[in-house]
Amino acid sequence: MSNPLFFETRGQGPNLVLLHGWGLNSGVWEPISHILEQSFRITLLDLPGFGRNADVLPAQYDLDSVCSMVAECIPDKSSFVGWSLGGLVAQQLAINHPDKCENLVLVASSPKFSEAESWPGIKANVLQIFTQQLEKDFSKTLDRFMAIQAIGSESAKQDIKLIKSHIQQYPIPDDRALRAGLSILANADLRSQLGDITCPTFRLYGRLDSLVPAKAIPLIENLQASNLTHVFAHASHAPFISHPEEFVQILYKCLNITS
Repeated sequence: MSNPLFFETRGQGPNLVLLHGWGLNSGVWEPISHILEQSFRITLLDLPGFGRNADVLPAQYDLDSVCSMVAECIPDKSSFVGWSLGGLVAQQLAINHPDKCENLVLVASSPKFSEAESWPGIKANVLQIFTQQLEKDFSKTLDRFMAIQAIGSESAKQDIKLIKSHIQQYPIPDDRALRAGLSILANADLRSQLGDITCPTFRLYGRLDSLVPAKAIPLIENLQASNLTHVFAHASHAPFISHPEEFVQILYKCLNITS
């Protein structure tokens, strides 16, 4: 049975798959996608239950089922750019479908997002509050989540406005996908499987990020040394929004593309 996920491809060149974060959709990549398609054949898809796939959900919504759906509609030997929750999906794809993954670029992402003993991350009560607030008002909950993502960035207000302007052109997410996505962020733990990733791995962080704290970076590196780690000194959770030119430059460096 063919995969029902909607996706689009643009440009020519090596395959580059862009995976968005929780609550949002592939519209977040618009500020840089038109640059990237000059050097890559980019694949833009909305995760199950989000954006243009708001009405396409697996029977059991978990990280494995999401990865299976995504794997069916992306080309072999692709480079993945996974942001936040999309980075969790990208890591699971690299573990479960190594033939699909030629390079792994993880943006403001982690093998484990939730805080645990000796592991910095999102505090459990923060995710619980978001889950409770979802029941009342998705729009306000998403606004709060985006505000957290931009904390510390010099261009925080502009970043949030820019993200919203692009994602609002797509359908709103399905409630089940939103709740399941928060559950994945709260419970997924790929730390013990990082050693199974065989492709070149690049990690890009924002120094001011409160969702993937800077303290987590050396701990992640101890689990799997990356081919390149870059910390955007003045960025928070969305460096490709706040610092698009620097982000593209670093991405090209990771993937050996001359601009």
